[in-house]
Amino acid sequence: MIPKPKEVRSLHERKAGIWPYLLVAPALLIVVAVVFIPVLNAILMSFQSYDLRRPSDIAFIGFNNYIAVFKDTLFWQSVLRTVIWVVFGVGFQFVFGFCLALLLNKNFKGRGLVRSVSLIPWVTPGVLIGLMWRWIYDGSYGVLNDLLMKMHIIEDPIPFLARQGTSFPAVIVTIIWQGIPFFAIMLLAGLQGVPHELYEAADIDGANVFSKFFHITVPCLRNTIYVTTLLRIIWVANSVDVIYNMTGGGPAYATQTLSVYVFNKANALNLGYSSTMSIMLTLILLMVAIPYLKTMFRNQEA
Repeated sequence: MIPKPKEVRSLHERKAGIWPYLLVAPALLIVVAVVFIPVLNAILMSFQSYDLRRPSDIAFIGFNNYIAVFKDTLFWQSVLRTVIWVVFGVGFQFVFGFCLALLLNKNFKGRGLVRSVSLIPWVTPGVLIGLMWRWIYDGSYGVLNDLLMKMHIIEDPIPFLARQGTSFPAVIVTIIWQGIPFFAIMLLAGLQGVPHELYEAADIDGANVFSKFFHITVPCLRNTIYVTTLLRIIWVANSVDVIYNMTGGGPAYATQTLSVYVFNKANALNLGYSSTMSIMLTLILLMVAIPYLKTMFRNQEA
């Protein structure tokens, strides 16, 4: 029996409707396996006494881990330190990255080489960055101490990473150095999309440099600024490799952010408690991200 044209067309439409889902299915399965299943497993472990040092004691304990987290002084100290880490880290990354983007947007000899070299901090693995800056800050043979002593700024070497007062500023400087290229490249891409005619019209109207920056450049880069800043807030808040390889969270928990605290607890095989804190970190980031995204969409509609 020969199918009618309408039946053939209906069959083709059904196949066309299924085909996109088949193409997405492998990626979706990978996301489920790599992201959703571990997340669900972490949520389940947060309600358990899950310590691999005592496998026989693994049991469901309800909200006991969450109650313990709220009573944990180190947890709240880590949260405060994470806020400082993100505010100063991302804030200075944005400021210096914006300045670098404005510089790289200029026409000068060797601009392509400078753009390529400026990416080095961003493409360098966090483990190597931590080891490199630990050597720079070293109190015995560090480059920074050597330079400061040669310039007669200090008389004796300073163990930057061994003192509570200098260790945390030191790791913040490191994360700033790492993240500047990300903002620079993303904002540079946005700058190259700003119509040059707007600046020409502003010049005709007699606008100065600051007026053009705040009334043309910044508004045109608004969406880029929102997206890149949110991404860096999430990435920096979850960053472990730089701090762990520089100080391990010490001395005396002076550089222990919440993500490092989670890692240290998991490294001590207390997976139930570390899962609970990771869920708390996720909730904190959601509390930041959701109002941030609402503000971004509201400004786009305006």
